[in-house]
Amino acid sequence: MTVTDARAADASAKAATLIEALPWLNRFHGQTVVIKYGGHAMADEALRLAFAQDLVFLRYAGLRPVVVHGGGPQITEQLDRLGVPSAFTAGLRVTPPEAMEVVRMVLSGKVNKDIVGLINRHGPFAVGISGEDASTFTAIRKAAIVDGEPVDIGLVGEIVATDPGAVEALLADGRIPVVSSVAAGQDGEVYNVNADTAAAALAVALGAAKLVVLTDVAGLYRDWPASAEVISQLTVPQLEQVLPGLAAGMIPKMEACLTAVRGGVPQAHVLDGRLSHAVLLEIFTDAGIGTMVVQEGALP
Repeated sequence: MTVTDARAADASAKAATLIEALPWLNRFHGQTVVIKYGGHAMADEALRLAFAQDLVFLRYAGLRPVVVHGGGPQITEQLDRLGVPSAFTAGLRVTPPEAMEVVRMVLSGKVNKDIVGLINRHGPFAVGISGEDASTFTAIRKAAIVDGEPVDIGLVGEIVATDPGAVEALLADGRIPVVSSVAAGQDGEVYNVNADTAAAALAVALGAAKLVVLTDVAGLYRDWPASAEVISQLTVPQLEQVLPGLAAGMIPKMEACLTAVRGGVPQAHVLDGRLSHAVLLEIFTDAGIGTMVVQEGALP
């Protein structure tokens, strides 16, 4: 093959990729997509840069991306640096007031601004807000359940109300909202809330076309650990059936997908955030990646 032939083949492959994206560009133009950002995709520098590029691509392609993020590893690192004990009960971070100060500072003051900064290398698009701003998220205290009994774990919250007004205003202005998973309390407290749950609640409130949850696995495995086969699609009843038997780490992510689709979001996805440009691969390719949850009867 000559150099000219090689260039022509490369150009044809790029053109084919763009053409494959065309129907999805048409379908999702003007639609809101809520992306829960976390896990390895947030820790690896190359993946962080690729994620920011994905969001800007979505914005230029006419979609309306919204990011909801956590920051567990960053919180633990800062707690350790300050000598504040870090403990977990039933998979939830015990969050006394002194720890909540650190959670609030790390999520809304550092992680949020880091994400905004990465996106804004490409233009003045991203605006960071806390989930407590304009009562975007309102929460009540959530107890951990240990041996069937509730256990107080401090300022950990369960979202009871979502006001998307501030996010909608940013979207209307052509911005990319970046929302930290912190919530205002009806009692004047501030709560640490699960970012998967927060993303699902915001997707429902915004009437989003998609919820995308980035995680550190390829999707929902059919028979883990016996098999690494990923379930590409399943309905709400199918997910309800398998949910109790899932690994603890996957339960909040799949519960978020379930909440979103039950609340009217047409599609919810769990994607491997360790794969560069995972968001674009899911939205703009025919095959997609990860696991998609839809309402019963919505599968082809």
